[in-house]
Amino acid sequence: MNNQLVFATNNFHKLEEVRNILDNKFKLLSLKDIACMEDIPETADTIEGNALLKARYVAQKYGYNCFADDTGLEVPSLDNAPGVYSARYAGDSKDSNANIQKVLEELEGKSDYSARFRTVIALIINEKEYMFEGIVNGTLIKEKRGDAGFGYDPIFVPQGYNQTFAELGSDIKNKISHRSAAVNKLKHFLLTKNV
Repeated sequence: MNNQLVFATNNFHKLEEVRNILDNKFKLLSLKDIACMEDIPETADTIEGNALLKARYVAQKYGYNCFADDTGLEVPSLDNAPGVYSARYAGDSKDSNANIQKVLEELEGKSDYSARFRTVIALIINEKEYMFEGIVNGTLIKEKRGDAGFGYDPIFVPQGYNQTFAELGSDIKNKISHRSAAVNKLKHFLLTKNV
């Protein structure tokens, strides 16, 4: 296999995180690198569906082997919401503070604050599709703590820790996160399968 892969993202931090996990064994290109400037639609009603939409878009329109990810925060007390709508939970502006506020308001009066982050990666190589999932379980807290991270990180305490993702910092988060779990499965697949 040609070890050039497109990661269907324009998020520089996400790209660097994934490059580090893949140990530069693959030439990882971003959407910008292939001159894809479109806002790829994420209209599926599942995390898996959104990851596949993005990967298929790049594979079909640009002809590259590629992968895409989608992530959601799932809260059992809220019927696994916000889930696929995590980024836009409080509206299309993708305002993290408003999203956090909405989740905490909906949890008021509930006793179960357990939650999990789930990332799904859809990989398309030689027109074949593969899926990889990463999950980290934890608990939500009622007030934001920490300055690192993004999204719901300031209120999410991963299992086995007493600090939020936003307090733990990127080195620890990248070792234990849902995305790193999914990317490590992807890496193992790419290095061991003859695709």
